[in-house]
Amino acid sequence: MAIQWFPGHMNKARKDITERLKEIDVVIELLDARLPASSANPMLARMAKGKPRLMILNKQDLADPAITQQWLAWYNAKPHTQALGMDAGERAPAQKLVAACRELAPNRGGLEKPLRVLICGIPNVGKSTLINSMSSRKIAKTGNMPGVTKNEQRIILADDFELFDTPGMLWPKIEVEEGGYNLAASGAVGRNAMDEEEVTLELLKYLLVHYAPELSARYKLDDVEGRQDWQVLEMIGRKRGAVLSGGRINMQKAAEIVLTDFRDGQVGRITLERPDEWLAWEKRAKAIAAERAILREEKLKEKESRKQGSR
Repeated sequence: MAIQWFPGHMNKARKDITERLKEIDVVIELLDARLPASSANPMLARMAKGKPRLMILNKQDLADPAITQQWLAWYNAKPHTQALGMDAGERAPAQKLVAACRELAPNRGGLEKPLRVLICGIPNVGKSTLINSMSSRKIAKTGNMPGVTKNEQRIILADDFELFDTPGMLWPKIEVEEGGYNLAASGAVGRNAMDEEEVTLELLKYLLVHYAPELSARYKLDDVEGRQDWQVLEMIGRKRGAVLSGGRINMQKAAEIVLTDFRDGQVGRITLERPDEWLAWEKRAKAIAAERAILREEKLKEKESRKQGSR
């Protein structure tokens, strides 16, 4: 299943960001530490090419700490890039963020050359919550549904430091299938754009490989070894009372329980991708895209050939 979600306000945000980037010194991209690569916007990477970038792995308190370290090293190895981990309990996040931005743009600062920073991120990544904690007052709307912030905001964090907040934004075509499922599992995608049961089965498939003990502990499952994802979802549904008449499992209800628990960190500290896995997923996605491009070209040639033959 291809998961795409790009409502109208995101298209407007893309245009606004493109225009704002002309005067921006540093770009901050807020990532979900549980899915760092899936939540990195390739469209933003193209738009901000050449700009120093600060990658914030947010919600690190919900992610697997060992894997978070792998991702921080991954991003810190990239040119003109710094990566930091943050979470809801971060103390003085503004100081940490401002210091990192000044390091990335040492020639900017002072009232004559204020440092202008753009902060971006996918929907529901915790950007508004972070901004509110940085400013010590509630200036950005927050919520657990994607697409809460819909307008750009300008925040002064210091006399010579201007932060421009933007609406949460995805990209029109999610090429990596696994990335689409991870985004949906995290809550970055609107419910109308996904099949929650299918997303949950993909989530369970990954958890059974990497986090089976945490899964068993959360739902008090006796034995999940060798079980299929749909069997485990049925087991969870039965344990949590998602049962219809005749003893049938309400798979939709069971899926909602699992997704809510994952998003709230109730299953444990979980990360849905490793750098080596992402490289493999991305390579496969590019190969599939190349095959589709060849097929499209062949169909166009065939169509043109039939036109020529009918003349």
